[in-house]
Amino acid sequence: MRTRFVNLRRLILALTLGTALAIVAGSLLAIYEVQRQELIKNTLGANRVYAAKLAEITESFLKSAQDQVAFSATRVPAILHQEKTLQHEVERLHKQTNAFNSVAVVNAAGIIIATSPTNLGVRGKQISGPGSRQSIEARRPLITDPFISPTGRYLISISHPLFDDAGHYKGYISGAIYLHDENTLYDVLGQHNHQDGSYMYVVDRHKTLIYHPETKRIGETINGNEVVDRVTAGQNGAMEVINSRNIAMLAGFAPVTRSGWGVVAQRPITSTLSTLDSLRGDVFARIAPLVIGIMLLSWIAAWWISRPLRELADIAGDLNAPGAPQALHGVGSWYFEAEQLKGALQIGVGRIQAQMDQLRTDSHTDPLTSLLNRRGLTKALKTLEQNGGGVAVLALDIDHFKRVNDSFGHAVGDLVIQQLADLLRANARKHDLLCRNGGEEFLVLLPDTGLEQAILIAERLRHDVEHHTFPGVGTVTISIGVARQPDHGRTLELTLHAADEALYQAKHRGRNQAVQAG
Repeated sequence: MRTRFVNLRRLILALTLGTALAIVAGSLLAIYEVQRQELIKNTLGANRVYAAKLAEITESFLKSAQDQVAFSATRVPAILHQEKTLQHEVERLHKQTNAFNSVAVVNAAGIIIATSPTNLGVRGKQISGPGSRQSIEARRPLITDPFISPTGRYLISISHPLFDDAGHYKGYISGAIYLHDENTLYDVLGQHNHQDGSYMYVVDRHKTLIYHPETKRIGETINGNEVVDRVTAGQNGAMEVINSRNIAMLAGFAPVTRSGWGVVAQRPITSTLSTLDSLRGDVFARIAPLVIGIMLLSWIAAWWISRPLRELADIAGDLNAPGAPQALHGVGSWYFEAEQLKGALQIGVGRIQAQMDQLRTDSHTDPLTSLLNRRGLTKALKTLEQNGGGVAVLALDIDHFKRVNDSFGHAVGDLVIQQLADLLRANARKHDLLCRNGGEEFLVLLPDTGLEQAILIAERLRHDVEHHTFPGVGTVTISIGVARQPDHGRTLELTLHAADEALYQAKHRGRNQAVQAG
């Protein structure tokens, strides 16, 4: 019987195909694992940055809320026994922003003496229970732990103690944030949940949920969760974790130092890898016919297919980079899955850049007038110093502005400041810089402007303000100090000082005038 041998052609073909398949299979597995790790790493990094940004936003919200309550605390002691005036102040604080669901004033005996809204039904009642008495026992500015209020609501309270001029404790004023109701904090946190299984939550320093997309879980204590343990210990970072539903999550976390809270942003690993999993089969199907023919072409195809994903993964590692949009635009996504990933990343980069731009703008802008604030002024001064050239400075101040506030109230005073800002804009050129320096003080920086022209601009502005009718007030006047670099100072800082001195002279000479620095 003759032995049948396999011919060389078949052996070579089998060896070639086997080698090609093994190489391609190994390559695909390696590429998949690398990209899997990259996606996990990038998602962890993105969630860490995301949690840090949300913690920063929450920190800013709490600071703003505490500032609002602290401001009212300076006014309330003098009007504790003026029922209507006290009620008006409580309502003003409540309606000033959407920060608080309710506002209350509690006297030193623990009696609630004023509330807004007035229909809470607790006025005149004695506060009780350890949760309700946190603020009265602390006698300091406090963000309380969650507790059930006399109205039966689960809330946190932002309070500030009340002291009279002699330093005697008179109680406290507090703004309540209902943890199951809508408010500014709920709006800030609630808009960051997604449909792909991603969500974020917030715990207090005792690991109690104070925000969660599933509101029924608010008030639940989270134990046995390493992420929660770390963030309540003041740490930030990112890690894989198993949540309460036994789902593997990629979590980023950051503390809110002002309150001791922790913010956690997380996404299911399955959602992170879902696109990569579906892509694996498509890539193999595209490469398989080429592998049967020529191994070299198979390698080229594998490289060509993975290239867009590799570029996208590299870019995804730092989506906050200024050049990220341009880099994404240059990625050659020549097949559907890569184009989908590219489009998704472009949307994400656009949102991140927009949020960063808005936060950057907000940090340099005065919220009342939309003019530059002190931080924005500092940046503008650095730019002007680098550019060189003569810069004229107008330092101006509203005359007798305290009388406006005392006579008509701070709300009318704010309207006067806003309308003065509008007059400044109307008189400014495109390249002029306008700044609210604090209170009723403003600065106008006039690049490439001579001293005579600056004086003319100052006089025109003073004239326009003097002849403008401010609703509810009538007329107001301003005093202006005029200086120019380098005539009155080698640096802009010295020039600003000279303008302030000139403003002082304008006030000293009777106000409602523009005075040139000496």
